[in-house]
Amino acid sequence: MKKTFILFLILVSLVSFAQERKDLGNTFIKTLLVDKNTEKAHASFDASIAGEIPVRDLKSVVDQILGNLGAFKNVVEVNQENDKYYYYSEFEKSKLDILITFNEQNKIIGFLLVPHKIFDKADDKTALKIKSGDIELKGTLLVPEQNSKKKLVVFVHGSGPQDRDEAIGDNRPFKDIADDLFKNGIASYRYDKRTNSNPETFSEQSTAADETINDAVNVVNYFKTNADYKDYQIIVLGHSLGAYLMPRIAGKAKASKYIFMAGNARPMQDLILDQYEYIHKVNPTGLPQTEVENIKKQVAFLNSGKFTADTPSSELPLGLSGAYWKYLQTYKPLDEVKTIQSPMFFAQGGRDYQVTEKDFSLWKNALKNDKTAVFKWYPSLSHIFIKGTGTPSPKDYGIKGNVDQEFLNDLIQFILK
Repeated sequence: MKKTFILFLILVSLVSFAQERKDLGNTFIKTLLVDKNTEKAHASFDASIAGEIPVRDLKSVVDQILGNLGAFKNVVEVNQENDKYYYYSEFEKSKLDILITFNEQNKIIGFLLVPHKIFDKADDKTALKIKSGDIELKGTLLVPEQNSKKKLVVFVHGSGPQDRDEAIGDNRPFKDIADDLFKNGIASYRYDKRTNSNPETFSEQSTAADETINDAVNVVNYFKTNADYKDYQIIVLGHSLGAYLMPRIAGKAKASKYIFMAGNARPMQDLILDQYEYIHKVNPTGLPQTEVENIKKQVAFLNSGKFTADTPSSELPLGLSGAYWKYLQTYKPLDEVKTIQSPMFFAQGGRDYQVTEKDFSLWKNALKNDKTAVFKWYPSLSHIFIKGTGTPSPKDYGIKGNVDQEFLNDLIQFILK
């Protein structure tokens, strides 16, 4: 009885300790972003970080945050992971996590703004972890209990540290698609990309295979070898980078069908250069000409005979490593896509300035003799398949919307055919 009581006291103490830190973080955020009292907020830092970020620099950071994201509104929820606290925060223009790390003295030793990280709730029956290499991928499995069509779609993300919903601002394109599939009797699994959930596993030696391909293949194989899904067709849906890498994924994991959403067919560096030039054109002050010239220089070096896998990432587009770019140089998606024997669905939005009609036409031409390949063009849809008007620009992502129903209907028709 005495041991039980001591254990109870320890547990109460730990809960109290966690609550104290949670409250300290909330107070710090309010002081910094609402009251804008940087001196008082600065006092929450441990000496090790306080010396690196003086008060004047902290004020500059705050001005930059509020300038880019708009006024701070509120903390939506708080999640804890060891000494790290994720304050999911709503700003005027966006939502993201304010990541605060505490030391043993409850002083702040880390303060970052990061993409929102999804934490599965203990009672969430849709949560599923799948082992992939050195980590467990955390994801959401939706399986219709009624009217099941025995089809399961695996989602593969675009570039960047994407969560399972492919969240950008208030938009959740993967969640929109998964919810609509579920309503139509189609199961799905979407997971947090490892660069989102486990960024420490991505290094200077990592490639697109480490970032995307291997995990997608492992997820597909999990369902193909799981007795609960032996009667299911497994279908892979890739968006942007996920669609670009789809031919390589298909070569390693044989699925029933493949869906390409806004996948580039051209080399990634060509795409990046086009994006920089376009964004500068529509917003010269947001992306100055000097940055366009810098990316031109980096792309030119990448395409030259001087580039090697040992080239410093600072000299390469997007700061990605030489190993990463070397892998992509050997990848020929338009050749590899011709080896896919399963039906394919290609979807492209006309308001997409990131991946354009150039890429759509290249896929179409490569597969002109494939009678099972389906190509659909949506004039008013963006890169994330949300309808819009006017000149496309990065500002579109800040406008809340939902994935277009016409596209969803075509997608479901392809899956069920």
